[in-house]
Amino acid sequence: MRWKPSRSTQVEDRRGAGGGGGLGGVRMGGLGGGGIPLPIGGGIGGIVIFVIIIVVMNLLGGSGGAGSGGLSGGQGGAISSLDPNDRFGNFVNTVTVDVQSFWEREFQARGKDYPETVTVMFTESTQTGCGSASAATGPFYCPADGKVFIDEGFFEQLSTQFGVSGEFAHAYVIAHEYGHRVQDVVGTMDQVRADQQSSPGRANELSIRLELQADCFAGFWASSVWRTPDDTAVESITEQDIRDGLTAAAAIGDDRIQEQATGTIDKESWTHGSAEQRMKWFRTGFDQGTMESCDTFAAANP
Repeated sequence: MRWKPSRSTQVEDRRGAGGGGGLGGVRMGGLGGGGIPLPIGGGIGGIVIFVIIIVVMNLLGGSGGAGSGGLSGGQGGAISSLDPNDRFGNFVNTVTVDVQSFWEREFQARGKDYPETVTVMFTESTQTGCGSASAATGPFYCPADGKVFIDEGFFEQLSTQFGVSGEFAHAYVIAHEYGHRVQDVVGTMDQVRADQQSSPGRANELSIRLELQADCFAGFWASSVWRTPDDTAVESITEQDIRDGLTAAAAIGDDRIQEQATGTIDKESWTHGSAEQRMKWFRTGFDQGTMESCDTFAAANP
């Protein structure tokens, strides 16, 4: 994977700032009346990549969308510049800029606007619009403040716990979370939440379809880099990079995580999809290279 530091910044740097207290931690597991059920980040099976839906709506009466107000997360926006020697910061920023530039073009081609946001880099813990999050939470997207959150130590843990290496595997993680950003912007999250509330028996299935679509969107972005190499931000990727991305997608499949943690597999409890499903949909986005190919909700067997 070839990349160079972007001239613009779309990251918010909270590393070393801490952020405990507040709401007592991000709570995962539903929205009272049947929200998107989510596995607990960290804990058994290690880090799980997921999208956080607002979990305090019962207390605040909020609707849970990106524009709903709700709780205010940590204040701030994109920093003015990054230290040239900060490889982690520059990498996260470069991928963020490239992924968001890609989605801006896709939205514009459809006569719509994509609202740019930032990736928040943190260590140990931080406050978000969805509550306080710790490093054990793993990367996530919070629709309450419309930001992607990534702990600096996550990628090292991805390697040590799951055996995933290669910078493109890390880029896949970021692109997956921005897939959730796109779902939030176009209203897919709101629709899924409503469907889960009306059909609680399909809650896990709908959560899986949401996650697989984010994987497909990540593959769609990767396809654009592969097909049109350039000399800005993420410049080009190789076949090995794609293999690394597929390895990362497989490593965080529900079956792989469950088997690693408990030695057993409980398909009924899945919320993100199997290793095979996650690889399939990343590959679908990459091979077909269209947003329409990522309609996991229309697929009979995602």
